[in-house]
Amino acid sequence: MQAINLAQKLSLFDSHWDPKVIASYNNNDVMVVRFQGEFPYHKHDNTDDFFLVIDGQVTMDLEGAESVTFNAGELFIVPKGVVHRPRADQEAKVLLIEPQGEPNSGDADRPAAPKDHI
Repeated sequence: MQAINLAQKLSLFDSHWDPKVIASYNNNDVMVVRFQGEFPYHKHDNTDDFFLVIDGQVTMDLEGAESVTFNAGELFIVPKGVVHRPRADQEAKVLLIEPQGEPNSGDADRPAAPKDHI
């Protein structure tokens, strides 16, 4: 058991849209990721989608609803089944929590991509 330094973990990579698992609890992955640009629209049928901005600003585009912008220190949860797209004009550093094995894209018609653990 030890404390996990988010800044240190984020310093280990510079790729975008490539979450890295930093911890697991109760069959969930806790991940850090860098956002820049737009991720494709998608949905998660069986789980909510958790986003906590560590640094920067993220806009969440939501099908059928107003987009929501949130900043460092703020979190946003997309309810399961809601089509959404995260985007960031400038690089944002984000903490994600999702069930182990959940594809990033939420697409149930394909297996989850392997996630790097750092």
